[in-house]
Amino acid sequence: MTSKVVYQGELRTIATHLKSCQEIMTDAPTDNHGKGEAFSPTDLLATSLACCMITVMGIKANANNIDIKGAELEVLKVMGENPRRVVRVEVTITMPQIAYSEKDKKILIHTAETCPVAMSLHPELEQVIQFKWYEGQ
Repeated sequence: MTSKVVYQGELRTIATHLKSCQEIMTDAPTDNHGKGEAFSPTDLLATSLACCMITVMGIKANANNIDIKGAELEVLKVMGENPRRVVRVEVTITMPQIAYSEKDKKILIHTAETCPVAMSLHPELEQVIQFKWYEGQ
């Protein structure tokens, strides 16, 4: 088993990662009867995409001696109606102030766009990925 989820009442859950015992609390969002005091399950879906992207980028970067430490990712989740679902996830990846070669950029972009979470999401869920590269000398 990977995790255990316990419903706490009042639209809140505690999810425990069984191997590490780390916990994540979720709360329903304010636009869906919740308090919005923690990640919602759909927030976690969108955030998982960004976490997966940077994790596999880190693996590929290590294998190719590329420094990506300090990269920052911002995530925007867009909900749709009828049925209520995530329709778009936007991830903006701001890379550290390093002059990356075109080859390194291509490797990192391809790696991010083909991460396991990206490949697991429904094709109708729009994934908008933007990289911001340092343009200095």
